[in-house]
Amino acid sequence: MPLIRDMPPGALSPYLVQHVHNPVNWYPWGEDAFERARVEDRPIFLSIGYSACHWCHVMAHESFEDPATAEVLNASFVSIKVDREERPDVDAVYMEAVQSLTGSGGWPLSMFLMPDRRPFFGGTYFPPEDRPGTPSFTTVLHALTDVWVNRRSEVEEQAVEVSAAIASRSTIQRAPGAVSRFDPTPGPGPAALLGPAVEELARRFDATWGGFGGAPKFPQPTLVDLALMYASDHPGTEAGSRSLQMAVTTLDAMAAGGIHDHLGGGFARYSTDNRWLIPHFEKMLYDQAGLLRAFLHGWQSTGREEYLQVMTGIVEYVRRDLTAPAGGVFSAEDADSEGVEGRFYVWTPDQVIDALRDRVGDGDGDGGGGGPGLPPGRSVEQVADALDDWFGITDEGNFEGQTILRRPLGAPLVGSDLVEVGRMLLFSARAARVRPGLDDKVLTEWNAMYASALAEAAGATGDAGWRDAALAIGEFLYHHLRSDQGRWLRSWRAEGGARHLACAADYAWLVDCFTRLAELSGRVKWTERAVEVADGLLALFHDEEGGGFFTTGHDGESLIVRTKDMFDGATPSANAVAALSLARLGALTGTDRYTDAAREVVDLFGELLSRHPTAFAHTVLTADLLTDGFTEVVVTGDRPDLVAVVRGRWLPGAVLAWGEPTHSPLWKGRGEVGGRGLAYVCRNYACRLPADDTDTLSSQLAGEIR
Repeated sequence: MPLIRDMPPGALSPYLVQHVHNPVNWYPWGEDAFERARVEDRPIFLSIGYSACHWCHVMAHESFEDPATAEVLNASFVSIKVDREERPDVDAVYMEAVQSLTGSGGWPLSMFLMPDRRPFFGGTYFPPEDRPGTPSFTTVLHALTDVWVNRRSEVEEQAVEVSAAIASRSTIQRAPGAVSRFDPTPGPGPAALLGPAVEELARRFDATWGGFGGAPKFPQPTLVDLALMYASDHPGTEAGSRSLQMAVTTLDAMAAGGIHDHLGGGFARYSTDNRWLIPHFEKMLYDQAGLLRAFLHGWQSTGREEYLQVMTGIVEYVRRDLTAPAGGVFSAEDADSEGVEGRFYVWTPDQVIDALRDRVGDGDGDGGGGGPGLPPGRSVEQVADALDDWFGITDEGNFEGQTILRRPLGAPLVGSDLVEVGRMLLFSARAARVRPGLDDKVLTEWNAMYASALAEAAGATGDAGWRDAALAIGEFLYHHLRSDQGRWLRSWRAEGGARHLACAADYAWLVDCFTRLAELSGRVKWTERAVEVADGLLALFHDEEGGGFFTTGHDGESLIVRTKDMFDGATPSANAVAALSLARLGALTGTDRYTDAAREVVDLFGELLSRHPTAFAHTVLTADLLTDGFTEVVVTGDRPDLVAVVRGRWLPGAVLAWGEPTHSPLWKGRGEVGGRGLAYVCRNYACRLPADDTDTLSSQLAGEIR
């Protein structure tokens, strides 16, 4: 495989394309680079990042674009560049390595490897010059070159030690003779997990600004779901009220803060402060998916219309700015535009005035300028004053002399008529700015995650546009990210098509996505596709001896360690998603082996769930649902009124079958009385009397499900 600068652009991810013109002789991850390192007896420098990573750009500009630094790298190392989003398996191995070496991790990930790919030294960002306590990148390169040439035995010893540490940190095995949490014999079971998890959340909860822990603050949708679920389980109690308040305070503060794009919708990656004010400006598709679901569940739990408005903003942002012309959804937008972090999003009072005048002229309410008009009798200055007051825009600013827009905490999501007119005008003006860079690859995992959330939201709201969009993403994935042999692939770009074998997380989210699309559409083909993917997940990734799912398939590249994704991070772990999606599919199809596989994953975590419940929050949620057992709801005939009742509330422990009958036991013997459809509410295939009206069905659901 040639250097990346010699490869066609369609064969590269946007992140690799960013480095094509570096003076560093970058190789893609592959045997050519490893062979050169072996033949020439050189260490490998492995740089892992992603296109929207701000500090990746900084290090690239300071070091990889510098000819003198490139000369050192090219003389003594074989340099490999990897996009972590395309190769999460490679990233997982070496992230474990850097964490074992330094106690922390992040991107850019800078690792130094033996020619056989065993790591011996690493870090994240290295500056261009020596700083107190932090050597420069060139200092590191010179030191490692000396060690490689003159003290090779030390390198070998370190490689052995780090590789052992990776192996111990990267896999969890089922303990021999361990008793399942789902064993009917007496003993502590998963039902005991939700309460302690919420107690831990309460200890970490920021009562003023929401969220769990201090700065930097990351959106953690699953933790919001845990709080909402506990509140639903304990209505009218003090503990339930406290849990609900944690979720509401967190959702409110995120919606009000600068992490929320108040003009264009959607959310930035995280907040660098504890108030959700100063974001790290990149926008990732997986955050839009997770937060869409969190605000959906908040809306269903509380009925607060502002949460629906936030959801609408997320969906509109993804439709407008991230949806590919061919279908599917792009991965991310950068933090930087014109080389400056956040420039696209920030404002000064003078910029606000100029933007309004450009759009409406200097008049007072008669429009002008060809753009939307002002309210009758109102001037540009009055609108500007209203915007400055509402969004906190000042001469001093709150970010490097400019202002990140935020809304007053506790105020309505929608401002006065002046504010709303002004907001639309600012959005129009902002559209003329240079946009942040776009990562235009379509990832199976993230698309399935978003389509799953959108399908759930479409069902709950009845929005036909959202329904069509969710189904379109599902169709795109099925027809573009799946090989002719049925093997799913991870990444697609318009120029180069699909590539890289899909990982366990891709398969797990696809099962969830297709199951949700089946519940949304009532079409059998989505259930059949979910079954197909679930069978592939079990065949390719299941650890028959140790339990759970490996990150890579049995047909994948052999890395130095075969990891299992267990910890929740920016997204839930692959094993956690697999457990919940298989459990739901098992309930929907009546297939015990899917349910058994889900329970096995929960058992694999063992006491970790009790000791660190919020680190495994998605698995805790799954364990709780599996312990209670899923409720199956079947609606026969043409009864949109009954289907709407099921969708109208958040029912995390329920699955819905309607429309085209399947071969599932759920449909066995289901008939209609006098040609009129009915609803059957069942648990473990034991059903209540069929419901013929919405009131009866609502009552049955209230009695069966949290």
